[in-house]
Amino acid sequence: MLKEMEVISASMERAVFNIFPAYCKGCGLCTEKCPNNTLKWSDKLGAYGTPTVIPRDEDSCIACMICAMVCPDCAIVIERKKRTK
Repeated sequence: MLKEMEVISASMERAVFNIFPAYCKGCGLCTEKCPNNTLKWSDKLGAYGTPTVIPRDEDSCIACMICAMVCPDCAIVIERKKRTK
């Protein structure tokens, strides 16, 4: 029987930020590489009992996806929103 994986999602202006705590080891690469300093540490613990990350606010993320690209454990998934005119 498959167990459903927990995901923490935050809907932002340009994208939906998804973090999978079971994969996050709290390495901090995503926070270091974010060009807008969008991510902060949360109270939610990840894979090794270390904090996971969450967005600071919905306006600072530019949906560049750098955080997802540098995550060595694929714990972050960014879903870009379609632009509306």
